[in-house]
Amino acid sequence: MSNSKVIVITGASSGIGEAIAKKQANAGDKIVLGARREDNLKKIKSDIEAAGGQAEYLVTDVTDVTDVEQVRALAQKALDAYGRIDVWINNAGLMPHSLLIDAKVDDWNRMIDVNLKGTLYGIAAAQHIFHAQNTGHFINLGSVASLYSHAGGAVYSATKWAVKAISESLREEEAQAGKNVRVTTLYPGAVNSELVAHMTDEKRREATAEFYKNFAIPAERIAQIVNDVLNMPADTTLNEIVVRPTTQVQ
Repeated sequence: MSNSKVIVITGASSGIGEAIAKKQANAGDKIVLGARREDNLKKIKSDIEAAGGQAEYLVTDVTDVTDVEQVRALAQKALDAYGRIDVWINNAGLMPHSLLIDAKVDDWNRMIDVNLKGTLYGIAAAQHIFHAQNTGHFINLGSVASLYSHAGGAVYSATKWAVKAISESLREEEAQAGKNVRVTTLYPGAVNSELVAHMTDEKRREATAEFYKNFAIPAERIAQIVNDVLNMPADTTLNEIVVRPTTQVQ
C-alpha cells in the first residue's frame, strides 16, 4: 500500500503493544516489534504474516541503562528492513505498586528504567531519523496515573508524570523545529495486560487483579484509538487522550 506506515513498537510482546501491532498490520502498515521475550515476538510476527501482513522483530531490552544502543539497534532494524520509520510507539512499561515505607528499591529502579528511561531512549533513537525524513510521529504511553497519584502508586505515578512532562516538552520542541513531527500521549486506565503480574507485593497484586477483573477493557480498545490517531490528517495531532473503562472512577 502506497500510504502504509513503518511502525516501531517497544513492549510489543503482549498486551497493548501486541494489539497495536496486529491492528496496524491488518491496516497495511509494516511493523517492527521490540521486546525482551523472543518466543512471543516470533509468535506475533508469525500471526501477522499468516494474516497477510509484514513484520520484523528485534529482541530489545529498554532497561539497558548503560547506553541506548539496544533501542538504536531496533531503529536500525526498521531502517534496514523498510527504509524509514513513520511512527515510534514507546509502549514498554511496568507497574509494581507498593507503599513507600516498604522501600522496594529494586521495583522503583525497574520502573524508572523502563517507564522513564525507556521512553527517553526511544526518543533518542528516532528523533534524528524523523528530522532527516521531515516527518514522523511519537506515541508515548502514559497512564491515568500520569494525572493523579495514590498510596502505593507513588513511583509508578512519578514515572508516568515524567512521561507526560517529556511528551509535552517534546511536542513544543517539535512544533518549533518545523519538521512535521507529531507527538501523542495516551493515558489509559485499566486495560487487560501483564502490568498486574509485575507486582511483587502479593496483597496489592491480588487486589489490583480483582479490580482489573471487574473493570479492565481489552487492549484492542487502545489499538483502536492508536488507529484513529494515525488516521488524522498530517496537519492535525491528537496530543493527549485519556481513556478509561466506562465504570472506572479514578
